[in-house]
Order: sequence, then structure tokens, then C-alpha cells
Amino acid sequence: MSAKIGPIRQAWYQWKALRLPWRKRFLVGIDLQGNTYWEFRLTRGSPDTDPDARWRRIVQYPRSTHYSEVRVPPHWHQWLRYQRRAAPTLAEQARDVARQEQMKVLAAEADARWEAKPGYLDAPPGEAPGRGERGQPVPALDTGRTQPQERAARERPTANERRAAAETGAAKEKDDPWKRARPSTPGETWQPEAWTPPAAKRR
Repeated sequence: MSAKIGPIRQAWYQWKALRLPWRKRFLVGIDLQGNTYWEFRLTRGSPDTDPDARWRRIVQYPRSTHYSEVRVPPHWHQWLRYQRRAAPTLAEQARDVARQEQMKVLAAEADARWEAKPGYLDAPPGEAPGRGERGQPVPALDTGRTQPQERAARERPTANERRAAAETGAAKEKDDPWKRARPSTPGETWQPEAWTPPAAKRR
């Protein structure tokens, strides 16, 4: 944050901020780093007929500030890019700086609480952190749902199951009265046979 503005410079800022009709450039505001923000136009007139008459927005930093040390606050970035109509005030910028400092403190406290919890690497060999400590138990992978081959192998019957099913089927056929009934007509026992056509006679 820059030092307090003196009365002479403050009076000069107020004079440059006056929107006098003959002026092509006037001051809009300043930030906490000492940068000044201006609106200017190349010529006076209507922006609809003369493109040089439209207002442009720029930022100027103190001469003692190096290029790499220039910092433009987010609120002034929005104003420079025409994303907000009104320029941010010093009180608004001060509240934003206080909010950023508070967020840094809260983030540091959260990191400290997180680092205070024991992790898997800190636990003795063969022991895992208890409930409420860092890390969550990893559930067992259900490969039967994700791999169709393994699910099919699980559902495939074993040799004993196939033998028991075959014996059960044979017992059912043996007890079936329709199987024991003798056929009464030749058509019931007829089965198609292979047929080979004879060689044709030469004429």
C-alpha cells in the first residue's frame, strides 16, 4: 500500500479529475500502489462520426516503478477492459485487500490442521490410520461387475454340478411315461436318411 497522499497532490488530483468541456484527458482514480487511471480522447466531437472522439482508458504508474513491478488490481483491470462502468474507490480497494489477507490466514490455518493429521507414511508398519485420520479406506474392487470374463467363469458350472445335472436328467427320462410308451404307427419312428442320386445313363 502506498503512503498517504499529501494535500498538494490530492488537490492536483482533484483538479485533473474535473470534466471540463475543453479537456481531452482527465483523471478517473488511483489505486493503493500509486497508479493513476485516465480517460482521454484524441479529438473532441461525436464518437458516432469520428472514431478518434471516443473515450479510451489507460493506466500510468509512477516513474520510480519498474516495468516488472507494476501491479494492477483486479477491480481496475475490469474498468480498463470496460467490464464495469464505475471506477473502484479507495475504500473498495482497501476492503478487497483486507479480504485477501483474511483468506491467506484461513488458508494457512487449514494447511496447518491438515499437516497435523497423521498420514499413512507416519503410521507404524502394519498399522493403518484410524477413523477420522487422513486417508479413507479403499473399498474392494468388484471385478465380477467390471470384468465379464471373470463373471462368466464364476457362473460356469463345475464338473460335479454337470455330472449331477446329467444324472438328474437321466432319472427324469427314465420316469417319463411317454418315453416308455411303444410307438403305435410307423410315422412316429421315421427318421430322414441320406440320399445319393444314381448316375444318369448316357444317351
